[in-house]
Amino acid sequence: MHSSTPPSLSAEAGFDAAVDPQASAALADVIATARRRAARDGDQQIDTAHLLHSLLESDSGTWELLDGGGPQIGKLLGYLVQRSIGYGLRWQSTVEDSGAVPAVSDQPGAVPGWSPSAQAALELAARRAGRLGRARTEGVDLFAGVVADPECRGAEVLRRAGVDVEELAARLGVADGA
Repeated sequence: MHSSTPPSLSAEAGFDAAVDPQASAALADVIATARRRAARDGDQQIDTAHLLHSLLESDSGTWELLDGGGPQIGKLLGYLVQRSIGYGLRWQSTVEDSGAVPAVSDQPGAVPGWSPSAQAALELAARRAGRLGRARTEGVDLFAGVVADPECRGAEVLRRAGVDVEELAARLGVADGA
C-alpha cells in the first residue's frame, strides 16, 4: 500500500521524536492531526497554522482563551479552511521561519517535518508547562507557544480574525517569547 504522507512527515523521518515526551494524550492527538493536515495539504512541514487549526478543532482550553469559543472560533476556522485555496497559497512550498530558530532543516536539533517556528512553539510549550509546575504539556501550552511568536503563520491567522495577539501573549505569560 502506498502512503500519501510525504517522507518528511512520516514517523520513520523522526516525527514521533518531535512530540514532547511529557505531552498529554490530548496534545499528542492535536499534533497527530496537524501532521495529517499538513500531509493532506501537500505541505512538507507542519507549521504553526496547522497546529493552530488542530488546537481550534479540539482543545477547549484554547477556545476559552478566545472568549469561550464564540464567533471568533468560527472566523478563525474559516480562515484556516481557506488556507489551501486562499491566502495560504503564498505559503505553499515555503518554509515557515519567523526567525525564532534558523531555517536550516538539517541543523543539530532540528526536527524533520517541522517548520522552525512550529518546533520553537513546541519547545516553548514544554518549557511553559514545566515553569507552571505541570507534569504534562497541554494544548494551551502549545497555543501559548504559537502566540509567543508574533511573526509566525498561526499568529498571522489570529490577527486576521481580529485577535489581539500581543495582549493574548501577555495573558499567557509569553509576551517576551519565553
